[in-house]
Amino acid sequence: MASIIVVGASGGETAVEARPGQTVMEVIRDAGFDELLALCGGCCSCATCHVHVEEGQGALDLGAMSDDENDLLDSSNHRDGRSRLSCQLQITDALDGLRVRIAPED
Repeated sequence: MASIIVVGASGGETAVEARPGQTVMEVIRDAGFDELLALCGGCCSCATCHVHVEEGQGALDLGAMSDDENDLLDSSNHRDGRSRLSCQLQITDALDGLRVRIAPED
């Protein structure tokens, strides 16, 4: 079991438990964060589960970004070098301690 830290729009931090096999999007949604819309339910077709991986997390293996994910993130005014779609981040035990900030809505 891994624990990830989610920073919401207000800046408040919440540690949530995450099981391997879930996505970061599922963990955030199931923890009740309404500001993460995740409209497509994890199909990588909308970018409404955009998060920023907090600085200092570079050593974690988040997996490579797909072309589809990259294209969807291009539509966001809030994209930066730490942007990822949370539906594309698979939880593993190695992600214990991951910190993500929910990106503002476009």
